[in-house]
Amino acid sequence: MAYEPPAGPLTPGGFDTPRDVAAGLPLFLVEQWRASDRTAGEARRLLSRHEVRGYSVVSDSAGLTRLSQRLGLLEVLALIDRPKRILHACARAAGGRAVGVWAADNAQLFHPDAVEASTLLSALLTAQDEIGRHCEVRIGIGVHLGSYYELSGGLYGAEADAAEEFAENDTEGGEIAVTQAVVDRLPQGHPFALARKDGIGGLVGPVYQVLDGPRLAIPGLGETWAAEGWPGEPGSTGQEHYPIPYSGAFYADLLLLDSRPGDAELAERLAAEHLRERTVVLIERSAAPADTPEVELLRGLSLSAAMRDVGLSLLPPEGAVEIKVAGPLGIYLFDEPVPAVRFALALRTGLAEREIVGRIGVAAGPVLAGRTPGGGWDIAGAPVNLASKMAQDLGTPGRVHLSEAVHTALVDHAAVGDHAALGDHADVAGFEAVRRTVSGVEMTYYEG
Repeated sequence: MAYEPPAGPLTPGGFDTPRDVAAGLPLFLVEQWRASDRTAGEARRLLSRHEVRGYSVVSDSAGLTRLSQRLGLLEVLALIDRPKRILHACARAAGGRAVGVWAADNAQLFHPDAVEASTLLSALLTAQDEIGRHCEVRIGIGVHLGSYYELSGGLYGAEADAAEEFAENDTEGGEIAVTQAVVDRLPQGHPFALARKDGIGGLVGPVYQVLDGPRLAIPGLGETWAAEGWPGEPGSTGQEHYPIPYSGAFYADLLLLDSRPGDAELAERLAAEHLRERTVVLIERSAAPADTPEVELLRGLSLSAAMRDVGLSLLPPEGAVEIKVAGPLGIYLFDEPVPAVRFALALRTGLAEREIVGRIGVAAGPVLAGRTPGGGWDIAGAPVNLASKMAQDLGTPGRVHLSEAVHTALVDHAAVGDHAALGDHADVAGFEAVRRTVSGVEMTYYEG
């Protein structure tokens, strides 16, 4: 079982940055939990203050792997931006609001329980129509009506996790899928055409595809979703943009690229301006099983806070930055690969001392990283995806996994005898090549 830190305040070094910068990690609640007797009853009491009931709407893009094979990162980001703008405009028209930061192709909205299910489905059908007409990228949308815990701008809890899982894994581009709880809220004799999806169940229950139904008329929709994407404070132009994960300056360039599709010269210029060769360290910590979902949630948050504490204590003062610690994941960005590997190995050791086991991936290449309008950091690029695949999809618990580029950098340093840079534990000989096939593509990485 993973270690849970002792009661009382968290280690001071882990909380030098403002709390709202720790995206996805409600540190205030972690402190309350650690100061309590940590019983199931106390977990329910603490979380009940943050309980909300309504619809969780989650979208997932389709076909990005194929697009990324022929387009650069910025071109892909421009393509996935437009569906997010459309979805946000339509969902707001039905009484919804954005949840979290919409990084990469991720989007989530919350609609209060008072919203009629028929209104929401009509708005989403309108969104899919508009996306189909104006976007190259299609999205799948999953909807669940349930109870969640709203913490630091995100939705937590067993139902929140289940809703995200079925939306990301069991929807296709252009599809709207809803759970039984949503269907039960539709009036008798409703005008929507539904079809049961096979092979989905569990906590969210049966899932149905929305094949057809009335659309929600949204006056000036085209102008609305086009305008609300522009950066600026909410309300500054009469519209509220979705929570973009980029700086205002970069987002303006992204919209320019979206307005000039196929402009290779512009894409190349913006890539040279915004992308940098960096090394990404991504860790997925072990789960924290418990007797009740509430205790499991709070114990997991406490472990994530401990992971953040350890990571910040080991992070070099220069050439590195913590991007985020959210849920079981931590992401760090380094200027150079060798310090990144040294950090990854030290992080594994530091967590092991607290009986926390993690799978770590380290990958290098061009990335887009910077501060978001909310004050935190976010990142995008192939190294993030590769580090995630090595750590989350293919990795072995307790091991560090290096991409070929990172391993080559270690070999080069070892060849010139740069042991001081490598550190005592960064022994190249300790990493062995692993070849795996993922989605029909063979990849090689090094595990140690």
